[in-house]
Amino acid sequence: MTKTGAFTLLLFHTITFCFTQISFLDYNPNRFHTFDRISAIHPKYFLPHTAIRYTDPLVYVDLLDSLSIFSISDQEQLKKFIGEYDEINPYIKINKREDTKNGSGFWGAFYRMPYHLYRVSTDDFELRVNPVINIQGGSSSGNAVYQNTRGLKIKGSIDRKIYFYSAIYENQREFLPFVNQRINRWGAIPGQGFYKGYQSNILTSFNGWDYLNAQAYTGLKISKSIDLQLGYGNNFIGDGYRSLLLSDYSHNYLYLKLNTNVWKFHYQNLFTELAPISSTQSEGDKLLPKKYMVAHYLDFKPSSRISIGLYEAVVFSRNNQFEIQYINPVILYRTIEQFLDSPDNVLIGLNLSYVPVDGTKLYGQLMLDEFRSDQIFAGNGWWGNKIAYQLGVKHYDLFNIDRLDLQLEYNTARPYTYSHRVTDETGNVLTSYSHFNQALAHPLGANFNEIIFEIKYQPSSDVRLSTKILKSNYGDSVTENIGFDFLLNNETRSENFGNFTGQGIPVKVTLLELGISYELFPGYYAELRYLYRNQTSETATLNDKTSYISLGVSVNMFNKKIDY
Repeated sequence: MTKTGAFTLLLFHTITFCFTQISFLDYNPNRFHTFDRISAIHPKYFLPHTAIRYTDPLVYVDLLDSLSIFSISDQEQLKKFIGEYDEINPYIKINKREDTKNGSGFWGAFYRMPYHLYRVSTDDFELRVNPVINIQGGSSSGNAVYQNTRGLKIKGSIDRKIYFYSAIYENQREFLPFVNQRINRWGAIPGQGFYKGYQSNILTSFNGWDYLNAQAYTGLKISKSIDLQLGYGNNFIGDGYRSLLLSDYSHNYLYLKLNTNVWKFHYQNLFTELAPISSTQSEGDKLLPKKYMVAHYLDFKPSSRISIGLYEAVVFSRNNQFEIQYINPVILYRTIEQFLDSPDNVLIGLNLSYVPVDGTKLYGQLMLDEFRSDQIFAGNGWWGNKIAYQLGVKHYDLFNIDRLDLQLEYNTARPYTYSHRVTDETGNVLTSYSHFNQALAHPLGANFNEIIFEIKYQPSSDVRLSTKILKSNYGDSVTENIGFDFLLNNETRSENFGNFTGQGIPVKVTLLELGISYELFPGYYAELRYLYRNQTSETATLNDKTSYISLGVSVNMFNKKIDY
């Protein structure tokens, strides 16, 4: 059998097995980019649920031909994917691959397969253990900017029915000035929880923040079409660089997730526990107050080229107890909210993607936080027209150059979007679309316009180049509630009418980022990055100019984007 034929058979077995068993995938943006490419270049053969980064991307492959339909580079990336997640495929053990023989790897125990430091594989138990390292360093305006992350990832399954994943990260890090400004303003590190100051005992010039992070989930494959997952982490809905529905920008939270796949539908339910404030606002060891969010997302694919997703979420607070009526997984939450005569924050969204021609994907989102058609068409700038939307295009193999990929995206949110009014006795808003003082959607919150242009190029299977240009403008204020800060009570708004996007103190941001990475070994990356950011405003305290170059090594870890 040829290598292509053997790999085709291996892929076919993997896909078949996915339909009846479970998988536990750790999100890898490099691998995921390949799924997104193939869903646009070959929609007939491969259209995963990219909009929700579902844990079984291969489950929707309709392999009607050999791998020759994919480019050589995409075949290489698929091979890496299967190498990383071969635990979902029992046929690999039958293949007697050379790298699984006793005595291979280091000391006969470590890296017997190139994708896992340590591996156990029996008929009823799977275990994968991998290190996590992210060492980055550079300088900005003569100040050291660095990251020192160490950790461990563990994933596996029991009886091929229950799967689990756990990761822990210990961090010391100093951010760029514009990030520190955000930390000081909102009392939270983007994407992180509790933190404290850090001062190196060896290098006195190294100071910054010290924080611990952990993510984990366990899941059960209830049936062929349904799986249940209890986790601590975050989620993402959308086809874009950003999400205006639900993003992974915020800190981790407790969630219960139900995924259902039937016919052309994918239905996801989320039940979450959130925090309305950050730990910096809590005195001593007092328990943080709680709020909750329930959400569901229904994705319908009438054809391989079109995806239509409907999203609904409600954020509420009940004196640290869950509202039982929201447990119903198939009812419209807006109807429950009305039946309860409650002050909950209900949001409704739409996610669309369309492949008009092979290699091009059009996508967009619409979020309605509040909506009155008579006020929208009146054109009077009513504050309650809390709307956000996204328009984007992805084009793959630009100029017929393999893996030269382009993305152009526009995002905007009107003032007061994602904000709400229910407060506690100290004035903290309990029902804003946020967690731990961080946005659950776009990192800029509201009252902004943004354009993102990105080009990615992969000249070989191990080398990746990227260029990103970002331009945004938003309105800010330190004395009035003009709709930028989604954590403020929107009943303290400045005006009822005459509101417009960008109102307040105008702030303009231009960001350029260049990056190159080389995969030294599966999961091991050497990275070089340059960032230039210029923020201008009429208020001098809001001005900032940053130029930064960094060099680093990462192992089995990908940083969240901090670019706004």
